Amino acid sequence: MDAVTLILDFDSTIVAAEGLDEIAKLALAKDPEAQAKVLAIEGITRDGMEGRIGIDVSLERRLAMLTITKAHVAACVKELKRRIAPSFRRHKALVKRNASRIYVVSSGFREYVVPVCAELGIPEDHVLANAFTWTKDGVVSGFDRKSPLARVNGKSEAVRSLKLKGRVVAVGDGATDCEIRDAGAAAEFVAYCENIEREGVVARADRVVRGVDELLWIYSLPGAPSYPKSRMVALLLENIHPDAAQRLEEEGYRVEAISDALPEEELCRALKGVSILGIRSKTRLTRTALAHADRLLAVGCFCIGTEQVDLAAAQERGVGVFNAPYSNTRSVVELAIGEIVMLLRRAIESDRVLHAGGWRKSAQGCTEVRGKTLGILGYGHIGSQLSVLAEAMGMQVLYHDLAEVMPLGNARKAKSMADLLSRSDIVSVHVDGRRDNTHLIGERELRRMKHGAVLLNLSRGHIIDLDALARSLRSGHLGGAAVDVFPHEPNSNKEPFDTPLRGIPNTILTPHIGGSTAEAQQGIGMFVASRLVEYVNAGTTAGAVNLPEIALAATPRAHRFLHLHRNQPGVLAQVNGILARHKINILGQSLRTDETSGYVITDVNRSYDEAVIDELKAVVATIRFRVLY
Repeated sequence: MDAVTLILDFDSTIVAAEGLDEIAKLALAKDPEAQAKVLAIEGITRDGMEGRIGIDVSLERRLAMLTITKAHVAACVKELKRRIAPSFRRHKALVKRNASRIYVVSSGFREYVVPVCAELGIPEDHVLANAFTWTKDGVVSGFDRKSPLARVNGKSEAVRSLKLKGRVVAVGDGATDCEIRDAGAAAEFVAYCENIEREGVVARADRVVRGVDELLWIYSLPGAPSYPKSRMVALLLENIHPDAAQRLEEEGYRVEAISDALPEEELCRALKGVSILGIRSKTRLTRTALAHADRLLAVGCFCIGTEQVDLAAAQERGVGVFNAPYSNTRSVVELAIGEIVMLLRRAIESDRVLHAGGWRKSAQGCTEVRGKTLGILGYGHIGSQLSVLAEAMGMQVLYHDLAEVMPLGNARKAKSMADLLSRSDIVSVHVDGRRDNTHLIGERELRRMKHGAVLLNLSRGHIIDLDALARSLRSGHLGGAAVDVFPHEPNSNKEPFDTPLRGIPNTILTPHIGGSTAEAQQGIGMFVASRLVEYVNAGTTAGAVNLPEIALAATPRAHRFLHLHRNQPGVLAQVNGILARHKINILGQSLRTDETSGYVITDVNRSYDEAVIDELKAVVATIRFRVLY
C-alpha cells in the first residue's frame, strides 16, 4: 500500500462535541432565552454537517447570534480537551506516533482546534482551520472570509494546498469531509462514527470506522493493533451489572446486552462474531455452542461457579474463562444469616398467616440462634465468613471440608460429614458444583440430622435431593429449610417454576439471589470485566480457571506474541528457534503450564513479516496464536 496521509475532521471526530456549539453554551449562559438559542444554533450546525446549507451560511448564521470573548474561547478549549473522543484518549500515544501522517482540516476555528490537537501530539502546522476576527475589546467580530475553509467545498481546496504525496484519505463525520474525496483531493472517504453517525454521510462513505485504532489498523500504520476493539463484540447475558458494560465500552468494545439466558440453539446463533461473552449461572456454554463461536477469545462468568461452561472444550479452542470467586461472598453470607434467624423464629409461617388476614402470635417452636450449633459443609470463602458472623451471634460452629483449612475464631473441624450432620442444629451447605457432589445430601444424610434441625442450601441446585428433603420436612423430622438454588431453574422471569418444596411450612424458597445485591453485582461486574480486558489487551491470564496463569508486564516499544499450546516437550524450543532464525530479539518472555496446556507470552523488539507469524502458528501442538500489537 502507498504511504497514507490521513485528513481528519475535528468536531465530532477528534472531540465528541461541536466546538462552536460549546462556545454558544458559554456565551449564552446568562441569556434568558439561552436554551432556545442554543437549540437553534445546534440545528444550524446539523444542517451544515448534513449538507443542507453551505459552511459559509452556517458560520454566518451562528456567529450572528453570539457575542464571543476570549474568556469564552479559553473555557471552550478546557471543555473540548475534556471531551476528546474516548478512542483518541486511549490511543493518544499511537496518534502522536503517527502525527507526521495526520493533518486536521476543520471548518471550526484555530483558536480552539490547535490547542486541543496539541494534546494529541499533532503540531500546529498540521492544523488547517478557520480563524476568528476580533475587535480591539477582545470580542469576536466575525471570521476570516479569505480562508478556503470558510467557503463551500473549501476543505478540498485546503487539502490540495498541502501538496501531499501518496494516498490521501479523508476522515470525518460530515458532508464537508466527504466532499474532499468527491472533489478529487482524496482517494477515499472514511465515515468516522465513534461520536455520531449521520445516515446520509455513511451512505456516501468508502469505509465506516468507530475508533481511531480501527482507522490506523485499516491502513496498517505504525503501532496499530493486530485487530481493533471497535470491531470486537462483547455479548453480555442475564442482566449483568451495567458497570461491566461501561467498563468494556470504555475500552472500545461494541457491547450488546440481553437480559435473559439463551437456550443452546439461540446461543449458537448469537455467538457468531462475538469476541467476549459474559454470562451468569443459567447460560450453558456447551461444546456445541463453543463450536459456533468463530471469534470468541474469552468468557466471563459473572458469578462464583464455572460449571455451566465446558472448560475443557473452551481450553481446546484457546478461550480463556474467568469468574469472580470472592466478590459476592458477603451477600451470600448475609442471606444465610437472615434465613437462619427467620427459620428458628418460624417467621415465614407467621407472615403467611397475617397476609391471609389471620393472627398468629405464639412462641411455640421458636428459638434464639444464640447457643445453637451451626454446621458448615464447605469451609471456603463463604463458609469461613459465615463462621465468623455466626460466632459473633453466639453460635458454636462445626465445619467439614475435603481440603485442610485453618478454622477462624473458635470454629471446630468435625470428624466427618456424618459427625457434623448429627451434631448440628443448623446445617448450611457451601460446597462447589462438581458433579461428584450431586445429591451430597440425600435420604440417608437427612436421617442423620437432628430432629427439628434446619437445612440451608445456597451453593448449587444438584447438591441436595429435593424429593428426599420434601419428605423429611413433611414428616416433621426437619424443622425447616431455606433453598436458594435448584437443579432446574427458569431461563427468565417469564418461565414457570416448580419444586417439590412448594407449600411446605417453614420453608424459604428464593430464586437464586444469594449474590444478587447491588454491591455484589457491581463488584462482580467490575472484577470480571477487568479480567477480560486484561486478557484481551495484554494476554494476562491471572484469574483464568482453564488456562495457565501469567501476568507479564508490558514492554514499551515491543511486539507481543501469545502462544497457547498443548503441554508437550519442545514447544518453547520451537518458538524460540523460529524467532532466532529470523534474527528477532526477545525482550521478555514467560511460560506457564498445567496438566494439559502451556502458555507463553513473548515480547520482541523489532518488526516482523507474515512468514514469522505463519511459522509460529504452525508449531506442533499449537492451540491458538495471537499477535497483540
